[in-house]
Amino acid sequence: MLQIEKLSGGYGDKKIVDRISFGVEKGRMLGILGPNGSGKSTLMKLISGVLEPTSGVVRIDGKPVGDFPAKELARKMAVLPQLHAHAFSHTVRETVSLGRYPHQSGWFSSWSEEDEAAVQEAMKLMDISHYESTLLEEMSGGEQQRVFVAQALAQNAAVLLLDEPTNHLDINHQKELLDTIKKQAIEKELTIISIFHDINLASMYCDELLLMDEGSIVRKGEPHEVVRTHDVEAVYQTRVSNHPHPELPKPQITLLPGVRRKPAGQRVRAEDFLVTTEFVAYQSQLPLKTVSSAVVNAGSGWFRNFLNRRVDASYNIDNSFEEIVDYIEDSGLKATDTVAMMTAVRTEYAIVREYAGDFGSIVVAVTAGVGNGVDVSQAVAREQRVGTINTWIMVNGILSDEAFIQAMITATEAKTKALQHEEVIDPLTGTIATGTSTDSCLVAATQQGEALQYAGPITEVGKLIGTGVFECTVEAIQLYREAKKV
Repeated sequence: MLQIEKLSGGYGDKKIVDRISFGVEKGRMLGILGPNGSGKSTLMKLISGVLEPTSGVVRIDGKPVGDFPAKELARKMAVLPQLHAHAFSHTVRETVSLGRYPHQSGWFSSWSEEDEAAVQEAMKLMDISHYESTLLEEMSGGEQQRVFVAQALAQNAAVLLLDEPTNHLDINHQKELLDTIKKQAIEKELTIISIFHDINLASMYCDELLLMDEGSIVRKGEPHEVVRTHDVEAVYQTRVSNHPHPELPKPQITLLPGVRRKPAGQRVRAEDFLVTTEFVAYQSQLPLKTVSSAVVNAGSGWFRNFLNRRVDASYNIDNSFEEIVDYIEDSGLKATDTVAMMTAVRTEYAIVREYAGDFGSIVVAVTAGVGNGVDVSQAVAREQRVGTINTWIMVNGILSDEAFIQAMITATEAKTKALQHEEVIDPLTGTIATGTSTDSCLVAATQQGEALQYAGPITEVGKLIGTGVFECTVEAIQLYREAKKV
């Protein structure tokens, strides 16, 4: 393992790094983060021995780095510096082969099968084998970077120090390089320390992170312990938002602009909804922040167009998503800017109401068919019947992430109460239905006006959602039943 104990140093009388201590186990990858001038590269030079520390010690497997002869240290530790100066022209193969120098008894006087295998493997890992005879100066910056990473890998050292290894690389090659490095760490039990400017990449690939500022450690730990909004904002002096990665249990940040154009005043109004025999639609002047269980663009995002489309009761298409996307595009809208859902009930019977409060107002839109009412507490495999309850809640206000979730819960509770009020029965169980098997819910907000941290039934906005969804759902169910009699 690599152990750093109370390490300090800098340039001349200027101390850059001050009494830093941490350790990295075999098979683990540590990412170093921090703004420009925080001491990241100086720390890396102190660890590698390029700079002599003024105090403290670096140990590899318990032995101080200074006690290793130069070649032995090179067999233990490989370094990829931030910048490379080329005094002579070399081919890719020659450059990568330099990584084997620490394993030679002289200048390539004992080139072995092991050396050749290491070079070939490193070039293959970095996908540069086809450049073997190419001169470095004929390559792009990103291609050169991959060559130097291959050189470091060919060294077959137990410790790998990388200073911004993804420099000059496009996003695909960034991913491929870090996939390779991470795999090497796991399979060969390498100890890896890497400097990153990209916090999100560091969080995804590193087991631990070390956040620096002014030559000291601000925080060290697993990514979720380090990539915290207030720490990142304090160190980098900028606004960020923290959110989870969609596939990994790792935090990601989004940079928030310091200069924002003042949004035009916008209010969602019931009279601006278009209700026809084919659909219910609302087009917003500005994108609304949205959370939904729609068919198109489910989840969270910002959208201008909202569509609840009627389909025939016999609608049965293998790829309903592609079909409704085509429908959206044929209607002159952009599918990337539209949230869309479907219903088999008559959309002209949609109930759209506005409810005002001191903070602003909400608009509730409901289409309801209860032919396939389901008691969720006794849900079993059942035959689908016509009927879906689609609920929209659009808030003229600023909802927090928590408020979006609470708004959906409040709306669902109000819908369930409406079904109880109308005595909608699950035909399979004979009990009161709580919804249908194909219900959808949407909550959108203008993100202008008053900030609404919560949307539960104790809050003003929650009370409006509860009342509005209940009343609109009851009325929509009654219209549905009247239409069925005709």
